[in-house]
Amino acid sequence: MDTLNRFTFPKKEKLKSKVLFGSLFAEGKSISQFPLKLIYLNTHFDDGPKIKVAVVAPKKKFKSAVDRNRIKRLLREAYRHNKSLLFNNIESDFAFLFLYLGNKMPDYSDIEVAMKRLMEDFLKKESHEKID
Repeated sequence: MDTLNRFTFPKKEKLKSKVLFGSLFAEGKSISQFPLKLIYLNTHFDDGPKIKVAVVAPKKKFKSAVDRNRIKRLLREAYRHNKSLLFNNIESDFAFLFLYLGNKMPDYSDIEVAMKRLMEDFLKKESHEKID
């Protein structure tokens, strides 16, 4: 996959389906690694990518749209740089939702460390579920 080597985040990998969002919140499993939370759901996509991702920054904690957009940009960037961990180690399709849980504006380094840990925890959890 050439896109993994370029660290891209194409439109096909973005989660946009309202139905899938609803089922993520209803049936999805979650992992937390402060200040991030990952909600994921094993699903099937017909249009190619193994993983579709959405990011969320809470309006309740960050009133300014500028702040929320900055947080979402940081989350997407951290995911984009580390997504090869996931793509190289999973077989089935997943929908991911990354939530920011903190109360203050994060640094990119904090987000990236938490993102890597979340991905590693996800891979451990999924490998155990396959065995069981």
